[in-house]
Amino acid sequence: MALQSMTGFARHASRQGSRRIIWEVKSVNGKGLDARFRLPPGLESVEQGARALVSSRFSRGNFQASLAIEQEEGCQRAVINEPLLAELVAVAERLRAEYGLSPPTPEGLLSLRGVLDLPQSVDTPEQREALEEAILSTLDGTLAALEAARRAEGDALSVIIIRHVDQISALAEQARGDPARSADAIRARLAAQVSLLMEAGPGLDEARLFTEAAFLAARADIQEELDRLDAHVVQARKLIAEGGSIGRRLDFLSQEFNREANTLCSKSNAASISAIGLELKAVVDQFREQVQNLE
Repeated sequence: MALQSMTGFARHASRQGSRRIIWEVKSVNGKGLDARFRLPPGLESVEQGARALVSSRFSRGNFQASLAIEQEEGCQRAVINEPLLAELVAVAERLRAEYGLSPPTPEGLLSLRGVLDLPQSVDTPEQREALEEAILSTLDGTLAALEAARRAEGDALSVIIIRHVDQISALAEQARGDPARSADAIRARLAAQVSLLMEAGPGLDEARLFTEAAFLAARADIQEELDRLDAHVVQARKLIAEGGSIGRRLDFLSQEFNREANTLCSKSNAASISAIGLELKAVVDQFREQVQNLE
């Protein structure tokens, strides 16, 4: 199953009788699933079905969906209130005769309130049901297009995320094979530290100093952190291969990666290991930034 981004946009339109139905839906990152609808007056009844369609296709993201209904030109007929118009013409003629006013124009008369009306058609229950079905069907097509857009972006993100996982694995391997972790290097550091302490205090017990230094060196060992990094890399690759809604789990793994990188830096007693740890932290930050875009 492919990965899916949480960001995308889709627009889809259809016709139902003399009407044109237009849906626009966009989604952005979100911790959960949140859908908000902008519907024309009188069509609030479709929201429940629309919300069910969104939740049937997506599990995460903030969605904004807007519906527009356009009436086909030529389907509406103007209705003129002729009794009112005749009365207004008569009043206008009387005022013109008494006060010398200009004669009324057709445009002026038709613009008066109540003279001209463009009545909205009234649907029968059957027509209303057909309209609502068409609205939801059009929304389903829009959501399918949005899902395709989110999957396309998810494919692009997966390439980046896999590259970050590979970098994390390579850095862990680099730290594991760093010369500073060899037995000879550790022995040399211990000897140098004991020598400095012996010079500072000639009365100190050399055997005791070696014991304490060896204990500190053991505490500074990063093998456990490297093993956990390897295990997290395996888990990340497994999740990406499975696909689906894995954004939350990969985000959790990013926190685990970051924890091991921090510990590696704090325990390191060699500059080369510290440099690897800092680079590892930078890659983990990039990894987390990308996985937070996934559903």
